[in-house]
Amino acid sequence: MLAAIQSLDQWIARNGWRGFDPHDIRGTRPFLFLLQPLNSLPLKVARRLLLTPLAALERAYPGPARRVFGVEPTINPKGMGLFAKAYLQLFVALGDEKYRDRAVECLDWLEANPSAGYAEPCWGYPFTWQSGVVTPPHTPASVVTSAVGDAFWSAYQVLGDRRYLEICAGVCRAFLRYLNRDEMADGTLCFSYTPIDNFHVHNANLLVAEFLTRVGREVGEQEWVELGVRAGRYALAEQNPDGSLYYWGRIQDYQCPKCIDHYHSGFEIRCLYGIARNTGRAEFRDAAARYYYFYRRNLLEESGDSVRPKMTPASFYPVNIHSCAESMLVAATLYDEFDDARRTLRPLAHWAIRNMQMPGGYFAYQRRRSLGREVVHDFPYLRWAQGWMLLALSEYLMVQR
Repeated sequence: MLAAIQSLDQWIARNGWRGFDPHDIRGTRPFLFLLQPLNSLPLKVARRLLLTPLAALERAYPGPARRVFGVEPTINPKGMGLFAKAYLQLFVALGDEKYRDRAVECLDWLEANPSAGYAEPCWGYPFTWQSGVVTPPHTPASVVTSAVGDAFWSAYQVLGDRRYLEICAGVCRAFLRYLNRDEMADGTLCFSYTPIDNFHVHNANLLVAEFLTRVGREVGEQEWVELGVRAGRYALAEQNPDGSLYYWGRIQDYQCPKCIDHYHSGFEIRCLYGIARNTGRAEFRDAAARYYYFYRRNLLEESGDSVRPKMTPASFYPVNIHSCAESMLVAATLYDEFDDARRTLRPLAHWAIRNMQMPGGYFAYQRRRSLGREVVHDFPYLRWAQGWMLLALSEYLMVQR
């Protein structure tokens, strides 16, 4: 395990904080044009005929495709948040001050580079992206800001500097000031993904809810806790009988009907469990347990001593490195309370290292099935692969101490 961490850390040190992302190329004009919402069936067919080979070309030649479309490597705030928290945990677990220094370097960059034009600290992706609406670079996003806020929370816990707690409080104010809120008739509410949409996305809403309850409890802002609980209860109201949640809220589920994948499910389980810890409310602990039992049956595949993540309940492929990392994070989060989480953490970590870490130390993006054989998509995406895996490996060390 240490060898895998050291190899990845050395790769990151050699390559720096700038890198590529699976979604950056989709912010270029050709992709934005092809991904725009369409109502006409002929136009949808034409788009598919154009988009399919373009996406296949990008998947086969990710580096050259980005050069052709003029995509430059960027520093991703979400990646910096993941790295900061991972290095803080490595500092705690291993005691090496170089990890603390690397964490502080990430935190300093994040402090200096929030989204411009906002009074409260918030961050977004450094590229344009399309998901129902075109979202410009650095538009504050709940999922990005929560990951950054989590890093500053870890810094407060590990380094004891209340300045970091003040940033966490600013993040909560940003959620309340800039995100849209849909108030439901049953008293629950849902936070939007960004200030320019009204999406009901369960993992994004739960990330906000968990952070509000965590920081609100620490700083004595009971209103934040209550708002977080109401947002969390929106997920409870939509939880399926088998314990799962679909990606979209039910009123917007037409966008991807009954969609469930590994890593978004993992986010939701960890958030529900976090709200339970932050508030002591059994309803959230029970919901997390029900979801975890669904997840364990449907999103992990076990064979002998090996445990590996599935992409969806119906499909093992493509093996996504984000799923590998998230499977470890779920197991580490539930480690103290769920026997099955303790049992699966080690084999999940070893499977990911054996099957996804490349000789250079970085982790591949995907393993796919193509024409009856397995193909490794080994482009070294920085935030999506290296950031999440360094965090997962650091969590492994933390619970094994």
